[in-house]
Amino acid sequence: MFAILIAAMACAMIWASPVRAQAPRPGPTFHEAVGMAWAIDPVRTELQVGHHSARARASAAGSWFAGGPVLSGEYMDDHMLGSNEGYTTYQGGVSVPLWLPGQGSATQQVASAEAASIEEQLNVEHLALSIRVLDASAMARIAGARVDVARELYEATSRIGANVAHAVRGGEMASADSQMAQAAVENARGELALAQEEARNATAALEVLLGRPVVPDLDRYGSGDVTKARFVAPRDMEDNDPRVRVAHRNVEAAEANMKLAHRSFMPNPEIGVDAIHEKQYGSPWDNRVGVNFSIPLPSEVRNAPIMSEARNRLAAAGSQETQARRMVHLEMMRVRERLIAATTARQSTRNAADSMEARAKAQEHAWRLGEVSLDTALAARQVACAARQASARADVEWHVASIRMLIATGIVP
Repeated sequence: MFAILIAAMACAMIWASPVRAQAPRPGPTFHEAVGMAWAIDPVRTELQVGHHSARARASAAGSWFAGGPVLSGEYMDDHMLGSNEGYTTYQGGVSVPLWLPGQGSATQQVASAEAASIEEQLNVEHLALSIRVLDASAMARIAGARVDVARELYEATSRIGANVAHAVRGGEMASADSQMAQAAVENARGELALAQEEARNATAALEVLLGRPVVPDLDRYGSGDVTKARFVAPRDMEDNDPRVRVAHRNVEAAEANMKLAHRSFMPNPEIGVDAIHEKQYGSPWDNRVGVNFSIPLPSEVRNAPIMSEARNRLAAAGSQETQARRMVHLEMMRVRERLIAATTARQSTRNAADSMEARAKAQEHAWRLGEVSLDTALAARQVACAARQASARADVEWHVASIRMLIATGIVP
């Protein structure tokens, strides 16, 4: 007996090991899913290139001169005049543009402010990507729940249909009941096919974002995580929102651009060195070296458009910051109300699903006893499955609302 017991245990372990090996792996966390999407996000690469470019402009603005050196040269002789006395002049020079007072530091401030704005735009893109991943994950989870409910409905109607077919063959029920049961089975099969199509489409859309055919696990996040949020006051949540921060950075960049426009009240002057070499008959000099400079004078024709553009940019940036704060404030209120409504709907639909399931079982039992008609039992089962699907959807939406509240407070769970 002992040897038989050992052999039975060994067989059981051998049989159970492949079952454990084939168990489905849990989906990644939402934080891991956002990291997958962020790693392959094309907008992130574009913004990073723009950020590096702005930093390069800020570094270049620290140069001693406002631009690169300018080379000039001249050659003159009398050969074309026909005299051909050997009068020849070679002249060359080099000059560099100079910064106006405060123009160099103002240019650096503009480039640095634009780099900071692009850096905040990266945070905005990360926020938007997190919401896209959340919505796509919710659609995939809801579509999967629809498949599960549709499969349960198909199995239930198939079971009822088999019982009806057996009863018809035994002469206990009419053929019309068999046709009704068969129609219910076919409708359930069609619903299952549509649900599977929706699930495949939702999974494909999520795979495009993540780069992998996985569905994040949203069930681990709930209202308990919301209590760990860093910001509770609406004003703090608004100030921490990257959309408000990027709008404020744009205002700072516009203010720096206004200072630059004031500093650029005239074109940049130039100063340099010239050298002349002459070959002339009987001339006591043949080489000369001197200094050259060029100072363009201010003009309203040039300055008025520059100042107007700077003022327009500052006004637009201020307006966008105000609109961003209003939009974020309204969104915060909607997120809070959505979480409250989702919490209530989750409990209500769960209770309704339990009640409809109990009713469906009772109606099916009553139909077996001949107390109710077949269409009543089938309708009760369909209503129970619809309530079950509504409960599953409400549960997913509750988890989504909890995660969305965390994202609004600056946390990607």
